[in-house]
Formats: sequence, structure tokens, C-alpha cells
Amino acid sequence: MDIFFEKYHGTGNDFIMIDNRSMLLPRVYTDAYALWCHRRFGIGADGVILIQNRAGYDFEMVYYNADGKEGTMCGNGGRCAVAFARTVGVFTDNTTRFIAADGLHRAAIDPQTGMVSLEMQPVEQVQLYQNDYVIDTGSPHYVKIVNGLNNINVFEQGAQIRYSPNFKEQGINVNFVQLNAQGIAVATYERGVENETYSCGTGVVASAITFAMLQNRLGTVTVPVETKGGQLWVQLNNHQNRFTDIWLNGPATFVFKGTIAI
Repeated sequence: MDIFFEKYHGTGNDFIMIDNRSMLLPRVYTDAYALWCHRRFGIGADGVILIQNRAGYDFEMVYYNADGKEGTMCGNGGRCAVAFARTVGVFTDNTTRFIAADGLHRAAIDPQTGMVSLEMQPVEQVQLYQNDYVIDTGSPHYVKIVNGLNNINVFEQGAQIRYSPNFKEQGINVNFVQLNAQGIAVATYERGVENETYSCGTGVVASAITFAMLQNRLGTVTVPVETKGGQLWVQLNNHQNRFTDIWLNGPATFVFKGTIAI
């Protein structure tokens, strides 16, 4: 049997997108999803995303890391899922509501630019950890403020934190963040991929929250974020370090389509 797929990327964070509303693919298919993500033996991607039916929502987004295991929320993947879902006719206007691992998300597509804005869950707490920060933005993130971001070995230093005793069992994504006058630049080591990715949406959100907190920017704040794969923007409302109305905005780009034989 052949399964149709499309590949998308959000600022270099790339995904295999599959319309699974007919439920041809099982929820647990770890070896296959990992193989499809392999950049030598498969299609190559940071993850697999299934679009499925869910009562009360336009669709359900089911996300798998590159290791083939079902993951938590993926911000760039969510934006790509929105673009793909409209392409395959799940919804037809410029707004949608869907369910993911961390709950309800709203999203909008700009009809002029095609940019996708995704509403993220509120963040009630930022935890200080050894002069760094731990934040859950739908996935757990470690945020470390650095100078000279381009000189950081993201793979080596990220893996050291991710596999340190306090984080080894559950895993954590590690973000290295450089502050500047306009916003931030971010490089991320992702668990499940176990490598640096060109961009990480939930990591960008965690990093933008840290920026707003450290700069003591209250009320509505817009943070431009430079990743290795391109530019993103985070808009949020800072209520004395409680964060609501968080929107992740950026491109969701179609790459190619094909079929997978299973």
C-alpha cells in the first residue's frame, strides 16, 4: 500500500505530513516513522505529523520525533500542520482550531503572505535552574543565555545538559540564546532528534518568554527571533512573569510530495 505525504518546513525544522483521517496508519509505528525521518535511508525529517479526525475540532495533530516515538507539542510542526491541513481540505478559510498533545490550539494563515500564526498554551511559571531557566511551552525547555552564539557547539553542550542526571530520564530541549537590542537569536538541541535542529518553535517561545522576563517588558510584547533556519516572531502578554496570549508566527513552507510504500 502507498501512503501519500507532503514535506514541509518551518524555518528549516522539517516534517513529513500525512493525512491520516482514514486511519490507515497505526498510532504506534515507531520503526517506520523513524526510518522515514532518517536522512540517509528515508525521506529525511525532524519528525512525522499525522492529521486525524477529532470530534469538536477541525483536526488532531499527532507528532512523532525523529526517533519514531510520539512526542509532545511541536510549534513549527503545528504551524506546518495548519498549512497542510488547509491544503488537503480539512478547513477552507484562514482560521482553524485543532487539538495536540498539550491541548487546544488556534491558528491563522495570513492570506497575503501565507505566514502561519499559532496560539500556544499559557505559561504560568519559569523555573530558575543553576542560573539558567526551565520552561514548559508544551514541551520542556532549558534556556541558557550566552554570548557569541556562533561559537557554541550546540550538539556537544546541548547533549551534556539533556543527558545530565536531572534531565536524562525524561529528556529536555536545550536552547542557547543571545540577546540583542531588537530581540534574540536562538540555537536549539532537540530531544528525540538528539541533535541541533535549524529551528524549534516551542524553544523559540521559551526563549522569547525568557527575554521578556529578563528585560522586564510587561504587557503586550513582540520578540523577533533569529534561528539558523530563518526568522520567527513571538507575541505574548507578560503579566508580571505569567505569560498569556502567546502566538508563534512565521513561514510554513511546502517542500515536495510523494508516496511511501508500506
